[in-house]
Amino acid sequence: MAEDEGPVRVDSWIWSVRLLKTRSMASAACRAGHVRVNEERAKPAQTVKPGDEVRLRYDGRERVVVVSRPIRKRVGAEIAAQCYVDHSPPPPPREFAAPTALRDRGTGRPTKRDRREIERLRGS
Repeated sequence: MAEDEGPVRVDSWIWSVRLLKTRSMASAACRAGHVRVNEERAKPAQTVKPGDEVRLRYDGRERVVVVSRPIRKRVGAEIAAQCYVDHSPPPPPREFAAPTALRDRGTGRPTKRDRREIERLRGS
């Protein structure tokens, strides 16, 4: 188990506690303004310490967590869950999620009309 450490970079901490899959995704989220620490927009190198509130917007959902233990190295899911207190709102029900374009297997490539329909559904 990782030992308690001093202040840790926010991008490294987000990756270590498995809120995002890669550290580069965590850094990109910070640069894009999707991460806030104590209501302030966070840069990737900003440090977090116990008691800090981290807000992360990702995949159309907001995660609100309070740092209980800063760690630098990625750890198992059980240990990672002990490093923060989750105050996130519940995810929206599936029936309210955006519709996805489903195609039957073996129908081949989508036509130009099909592609435009798919893009319209995705909101692009």
